Formats: sequence, structure tokens, C-alpha cells
Amino acid sequence: MSERTFQDFNLPSYLLKAVHAINFRQPTAIQERVIPDILNGRSVVGQSETGSGKTHAFLLPIFAKLDPQKQKVQAVITTPSRELAYQIYAAAKQLNKFAPTPLTIHNYVGGTDKQHQLAQLSRKQPQLVIGTPGRVLDLVKSQALDLHTATMFVVDEADMTLDMGFLAPVDQIASTFPDDLQMMVFSATIPQKLRPFLKKYMANPVVEEIRPQTIINPDVKNWLLSTKGQDKNQLIYRLLTMGEPYLALVFANTKKRVEELTHYLENQGLKVAMIHGGLEARRRKRTMRQIRNLDFQYIVATDLAARGIDIDGISLVINDDLPTDLEYFIHRVGRTGRNGMEGTAITLYAPGEDDLIAKLEERGIKFVPKELKRGRLVTTHDRNRRHKYRRRQASLDPSMKGFVKKTKKKVKPGYKKRIKRAIKDEEQEKRKLEVRHRIRKAKRVRQRQRRRERNRR
Repeated sequence: MSERTFQDFNLPSYLLKAVHAINFRQPTAIQERVIPDILNGRSVVGQSETGSGKTHAFLLPIFAKLDPQKQKVQAVITTPSRELAYQIYAAAKQLNKFAPTPLTIHNYVGGTDKQHQLAQLSRKQPQLVIGTPGRVLDLVKSQALDLHTATMFVVDEADMTLDMGFLAPVDQIASTFPDDLQMMVFSATIPQKLRPFLKKYMANPVVEEIRPQTIINPDVKNWLLSTKGQDKNQLIYRLLTMGEPYLALVFANTKKRVEELTHYLENQGLKVAMIHGGLEARRRKRTMRQIRNLDFQYIVATDLAARGIDIDGISLVINDDLPTDLEYFIHRVGRTGRNGMEGTAITLYAPGEDDLIAKLEERGIKFVPKELKRGRLVTTHDRNRRHKYRRRQASLDPSMKGFVKKTKKKVKPGYKKRIKRAIKDEEQEKRKLEVRHRIRKAKRVRQRQRRRERNRR
């Protein structure tokens, strides 16, 4: 943990009061790295995992730089989902409550009253704009929102912006800013397709990549459960009700599956919040408010919609299915086990999905295999045990196989011991070679990463 405090950043005193009010004691790694750069006017690319404190990493220095005496747009923040926009807006309003001269902050997202926003903008321009790319661009094209005075632009959740097809409107928004724009891009990952956009608008940014110490938070129990021969809806219901989760979040891959599972659970008597991109804006906003007020104990959501659910109390995550993009697995599991609290993530998989599980394991994710017996989850055998046994048998040298066959014959005891010792020596040598190969492979990976980082600079 960092030994620095927020006082070390020379932030205005009202911001120090604001962070104290929300129990922020020490800056997170991403906050420690980027806040000084943003305060110094540098453009930054901040890459860190979900839940690492990215929102306040850009909000705090932006608030420190905004001039309350200038009633014009000074900073713009775009984010790909309405839920995330509401979340950032709420965080900004919390900081603004402590400002000696409150700033004008407006939130513009799709599905809200555009005519009201146009009338509002005709009277006064906001000093800080937060919104989704489509609505912000719409207001710019209507010549209502004037962005040419802005000097700071944040693209939040850039990977999700790319995935949802919003990079083009973000590009159009960015083209309206002056040349001396300070741009801040924050993301959990930086996909290759995002790099041309970054190169276009960011000449020499500071790139800060905060790698998680472990792929999965050690406070999270990461369990794997086969659905073979079981009704998945019934299985999820039993998993949700066998304990008493403080707040449980079930991820499904499609809107249709979210609706199907929600209706099933409701028919079993559970009060369930349903979140997906196809919901009407007002209903989504109301549901998100109810979730934050803890009116629901169970939530069923798609990956993209769930990015706006940033609640520390989620104690259980269930993956109804493996995500189509395995990067989302980290985001899903990262919703639980926050702020030192323990959490449980249960991933359901079908027998035909062994290859996807293997790919996650290759990334360093470790699962504990479980099965449901008499209403309890018990640790079961490794799903790869047969394959490992076969590989071990197949790995024996032909000469060793000859020795093994000879042990079946009636020979002297000393001869059997020599055979066993020879087999053991052979296996040890193979293990040494495998370890050496893994070390060399890891070294090559680190060298490639260092080269990529040098190229970025």
C-alpha cells in the first residue's frame, strides 16, 4: 500500500474534506501515479483493473483545475454506458458539495429529455460535462453544447467504448476541441484497435499501467462447477439460496438469457433486479438506484450493463456461462471481494467448454473444482485428472516402457527397485526440462512486454 496521502498532491482543502467524507485514506496505485501528471497538465493513458479507483484519479485533479469564475465548458468526460455516466456524475456531485463556489455539472445520456437539455444549454453552459458519446455529440451537432472552450477531455472505459461501437462518436467529439487539449484515457485494457485513436490525439502521453498483483483477488474464492446433467436455472436458484449472500450478481451473456433467468428466479419467489442494454432508460436508472439502496439481494445482468454496478457489498458472483470475450471474466469476478472483504465467484461450465477453462488457466487463473451434494458445495476431483494421467503414461520413454513391462514378470526384488529408480529419475529429468522451458518462455514474454513499453514511449 502507498505511504503517500492525498495531502501530498497539494489539492484544494475542500477536496481533502470531500475524500475524507467518503473514507478515502490513502490513494490507490493508479491515483498516486496519474494525479500529479494531470495536475501538471500532462495527457495520460491510465490502465488498471476494474475497481482500482480510476474515477477519482481523474475527477480530483480536474476539480482542482476548474475555474468556478468562468461559466463555460472546461472539461468533458465520456463513458460508454448510462450507468457509468450516472456513477461518475454522482461522484462529481459528492465532490462539488464541498466546493466553496459550486460548479455547474451536467450529465447527458441517451433516453433522457433532450428538449429540456437544449433549453438548459441556451441559458447557461456547464463547466463540467459528463455523458455518453451519442448524446454529447448530438447536443454538439444541435449547436447547443459548446465544447471549443474545453481544455480537458476524459475517455473513461476506453476498451468498453470500443467494444460498444462508440469510438467513432468519441473521435468526432475530440475533433471539436482546441489543439492544446489535455486528454486522459482510462481503461482496464488497451486493445490494439484503440491505438490509432490514441496516436491521433495524444502526441506524447504519460502511460501508466498498474498490473494487478494477482489475476484474481486472493480474497475471492474462485470455484468451478460442471452443469453436466443438471437444469441450469434450478442449479443457479439453489446456489443463490443455499447461503445468505449480502448481494449476489449473476452474469449472463445475452439480454434474452438475462430475461429468461430473471423470470425463472422471480417465479421461485426471489426479488430480482434485471439489468441489460435493452431496458428503457428510465427503468434502468430506477433499477440502478434501487440496487445502490440495497432494495435487491439478487441481480442478473449482462457484462456491459454491469460495468455501472460499482458496489462494495457484492459477496457472490455467479457466471451463468463463460463470457464470449474471456477478458470479461476478470471484470466479472472483480465485482466481489473488494476493500478487504471476502467474496465467492462460481463459474458454471458445460463439458464442451474445457478448452475455454484451459485458456483461463493459462492466464494464471486458478479454479477450485466443486460439486453440489446434499445442499452443500464440496470440493471434488480435478477435471483434468484423466488427461494428466494419460499424459504421464504417454510421456514415458520407450525404454522405460520396456522396464515397466518387465516388472510384471517374476524377477529379483533388487531388479524391481532399479526399475522404479530408473523410472523416477526419468520423470524428474522431464520435470526439470519442463520447468526450464516455462522459465525461458516467461522470460521471452517479459522481454516482449518491455519492448512494447519502450515502443509506446
